[in-house]
Amino acid sequence: MSDTTAAGGVSYKPKMPTMGEIGAMLRRGDLMLAVAVLGILVILIMPLPPMALDLLLALSIILSVLILMTALFIQGPLEFSAFPTVLLIATMFRLALNLASTRLILTHGHQGTASAGHVIEAFGNFVMAGNFVIGIIVFAILVIVNFIVITKGSGRIAEVAARFTLDAMPGKQMAIDADLSAGLIDEDTARKRRKDLEDESSFYGAMDGASKFVRGDAIAGLLIVFINIIGGIIIGMAQQGLTFAKAGQVYTLLTVGDGLVTQIPALIVSTAAGLLVSKAGVSGAADKALMKQLSNYPKALGMSSGVMIVLSLLPGVPMLPFLALGAGAGALAFVSTRRNKAAAQAEAAKASAKEPSLPQEEPISNALKIDDLKIEIGYALLPLVNSPDGSDRLTEQIKALRRQIASEMGFVMPSVRILDNVQMESNAYTIKLKEVDAGSGKVHPGSHMVMDPAGGQVNLAGHHTTEPTFGLPATWVDESLREEASLRGYTVVDAATVMSTHLAEVLKANMSDLLSYAEVQKLLKELPKEQAELLKDIVPSQISTSGIQRVLQLLLAERVSIRDLGTILEGIAEAVPATRNATQIVEQVRARLARQLCAQHTSQNGYLPLISLSPKWEQTFAESIVGQGDDKSLAMQPSKLTEFVNEVRERFEQAARMNEAPVLLTSAGARPFVRQIVDRFRPQTSVMSQAEIHPRVRLKTVGSV
Repeated sequence: MSDTTAAGGVSYKPKMPTMGEIGAMLRRGDLMLAVAVLGILVILIMPLPPMALDLLLALSIILSVLILMTALFIQGPLEFSAFPTVLLIATMFRLALNLASTRLILTHGHQGTASAGHVIEAFGNFVMAGNFVIGIIVFAILVIVNFIVITKGSGRIAEVAARFTLDAMPGKQMAIDADLSAGLIDEDTARKRRKDLEDESSFYGAMDGASKFVRGDAIAGLLIVFINIIGGIIIGMAQQGLTFAKAGQVYTLLTVGDGLVTQIPALIVSTAAGLLVSKAGVSGAADKALMKQLSNYPKALGMSSGVMIVLSLLPGVPMLPFLALGAGAGALAFVSTRRNKAAAQAEAAKASAKEPSLPQEEPISNALKIDDLKIEIGYALLPLVNSPDGSDRLTEQIKALRRQIASEMGFVMPSVRILDNVQMESNAYTIKLKEVDAGSGKVHPGSHMVMDPAGGQVNLAGHHTTEPTFGLPATWVDESLREEASLRGYTVVDAATVMSTHLAEVLKANMSDLLSYAEVQKLLKELPKEQAELLKDIVPSQISTSGIQRVLQLLLAERVSIRDLGTILEGIAEAVPATRNATQIVEQVRARLARQLCAQHTSQNGYLPLISLSPKWEQTFAESIVGQGDDKSLAMQPSKLTEFVNEVRERFEQAARMNEAPVLLTSAGARPFVRQIVDRFRPQTSVMSQAEIHPRVRLKTVGSV
């Protein structure tokens, strides 16, 4: 190899690919397939030497046998879904070889029967046996069998199968959706069944068209044989000076040999196509499926044996083959009968072993068990729990919500049980606390809820609705409008966030009901050692565990965190010598938690906004309290209560218009009774006493009742 000089005077040698690079290219299946298809096109254009033609004809035969064996041994038709593509490539390969052999026959046929290669010569001599008429008849029979019998039958089966598969596709899809909705299958199984259904319809549709390849191949084979014989005789007599007999013998042998070499692989591939499309409904390899089904009925084998034995006794009929086949069928019937009987006994024994002696009745006490917290959802909301991408959005948000409540409120909320309810509307959900409905709503997975922070109606295309948690106007919009809604300043949340927000508000409003006796015991057991000593001083001598539970529940009912359990126990220890009333103990505990309560309601500007109770109403409440000691109660005239409610509502609405969220400030004696009234119409409003205001908190009075 000579050196090449570049423009700069520097010489270099072209780099040849190494053996490793060549091996890497050969391991690339896509490159090899592309090279093979291009090679077929090259064969159509470029002449081939006889030796190369022999090799490619042998390759065509082994390829057809491989296709047939694969069709025999596969378990189901979809395992060979690439068959239409293989059939197209094999057909093009045979037609290219036909053209290459035709070129050799017409160009060099006068030189002898080996001019087109030894494979064609061998097939011609073997089949024709020295008589070209016999060769033509055998070739014609092969073409008729392939074209009329196998190809036409398999094409009809593929056409009907494709039509029936497409017609049944909607019903099968509905059956998959019904099984998924009923909980009989999970989302992965449903996705796999839908994929199998799509592959099946695509396969039979492709097979319907692929059968036309074989039909066209058979017609092309007939035309090529006719052209080779007529054209060869004319060329041999007119150009090469051969006699008619010599030209007819040579060119007919070559043509018939060429036709046999190409039609035998075509017949094998057509048989494979027929086996593949007729395999619908039969599972397992063809040999096992056929032998199992043919030998599964001993009576049929016995009748066949009897017929063969009777035929062997007829005059002139050779007895030995018929008698041997009859005896073989009879022996097979006997073996099949014993095998079926043994299988039936084994199945009966297996069923009796699995059958329970008596069905055990479920304990009736199980009917008394209830779930503390449960969410029932319609079937359309299942993707929020079992999402296709594996990120269970709703469950992840619920886990985060449990951690948040544990951090903010001081106790671990019960686990949430999520159930699908087919009796509910598809997009509906219901939140239940101890089997009682606590909230419900409708969400749309895949869409986003858009709300105006000012409380107005959203001006976007979508489904207008009401936000289930706070009752604000909202609109469900498509994913494509999400960015536009954000740019307009709207609040945008997805379906899972709507549900988790609703759940959070339901929990905050009902936390006192979820704080069970067992949970209180767990909280008390986890106290630090120093605080545990204080607990021993007051429990059970001064207060019981259930009494502490009641105090904690009253705190949670006003959304006061019980995380600082040590301070709460100190307040309880300070109050119990004077009273056992839980309400009075809570007032003492709230005074201990003054710093926490003030910090909880401090605004972003660093001050605590207040709406104070006027002396007039303080006097009214003081005069309306009746009873002594722990038996105090409020006895206010209904008209006075109505007037008080209206004034409180009006003052807090004015504060809201000023972007303030104040607390209602009262005296310590009136606070529990004021809270009882306010809780009925404004449960989110906090009522604090003057004893609960920390000395270092900045105050701002925004109104007075």
